[in-house]
Amino acid sequence: MTDPLAALLDLPGVPEAVGRARTAVDGLLGHRVLRRRSAEVTAESALRGARASAELEGAGIELERLRGQLLAGGTVTLPSKDGRGGQLVEGAVRLHAELGSVLAAWRHSPRQALARLHVLVAGDLVEADALGRPRPAGAPYEDPLGLGPAPDPLEVAARLDGLSRLLTSPTKAPAVVVAGVVQGELLALRAFGSLDGLVARAAGRLVLIERGLDPKAVSAPEVGHAELHHEYAEAARDYVHGGPAGVARWLDHCGSAVALGAREGLAVCEAIQRGLPA
Repeated sequence: MTDPLAALLDLPGVPEAVGRARTAVDGLLGHRVLRRRSAEVTAESALRGARASAELEGAGIELERLRGQLLAGGTVTLPSKDGRGGQLVEGAVRLHAELGSVLAAWRHSPRQALARLHVLVAGDLVEADALGRPRPAGAPYEDPLGLGPAPDPLEVAARLDGLSRLLTSPTKAPAVVVAGVVQGELLALRAFGSLDGLVARAAGRLVLIERGLDPKAVSAPEVGHAELHHEYAEAARDYVHGGPAGVARWLDHCGSAVALGAREGLAVCEAIQRGLPA
């Protein structure tokens, strides 16, 4: 039986990207703070990842402003007073806080898990009958990355089925490669028509957790994508339109984002160790 995901390691630059990411995450996982206080790092990573993912979706807010509003128990308000943007950030925070509850479904039924991710993030932003449901034919869809026309619903269904089969089949591909393919496919498909980028990045994080690269979810790869925001959309377009070379460029970007996300987790550990606010 062929292993199409493992075959991606033959693309130029991909093994090096995987190596950079793995080295960075391994360095984070060895930090002494994680022996006793990993739950604090996980929670802070989730918050930082949610904020960064929302920023990539066009809803930017400073971390401390977000933290203060959440601690105050009120709604999230962006500096621009954009109500939808605040709801989007709240959805991203809710999504990342609940990722652990989706992990079991992700292992056995990825499509069911994806629907749950969309419900979590979009609950305040779309009609109830659209939550967790693939977009129907003719329905509008968001395209914040400028990827161009989305596949029709029949193609979306077929590709989601194929992705689910890949995720539930044995592979020798490292987690970074699998996570990159999952995120790239979900960005390309825009399966729900709304907030697909947030769902895609959360699914990529689930892969890193479930496949053992970051089992405690202490890195924040979304922060890495946000730091590389100047290339994120172009790399996603490369994945969609660039053939094998474009996939290689996207996976190289994903490896760099994971490495930067590990650096963010390391910064959190260092702050906790010094007794500073994370």
